[in-house]
Amino acid sequence: MTDEPSPDRPVLRVVRGEPTPEELAAVTVVLTALARRGPKPAAPPAGGWSDLSLRIRRIPAPGPGAWRNSAWS
Repeated sequence: MTDEPSPDRPVLRVVRGEPTPEELAAVTVVLTALARRGPKPAAPPAGGWSDLSLRIRRIPAPGPGAWRNSAWS
């Protein structure tokens, strides 16, 4: 079995109604675009720049070593 349509068998078939040539063209364009789009790519893993918890700076508590802790917040 092949994926290519045979000349004897239509690819699309209207089963109800009488669409105009413009309507058939519009449906054909939409279906062709959807078929060519392929699978949706996977989202990249979230890194440090997108992690909101890493961007929120905490104010260091005053006291011994506060100057050292200010570099890590």
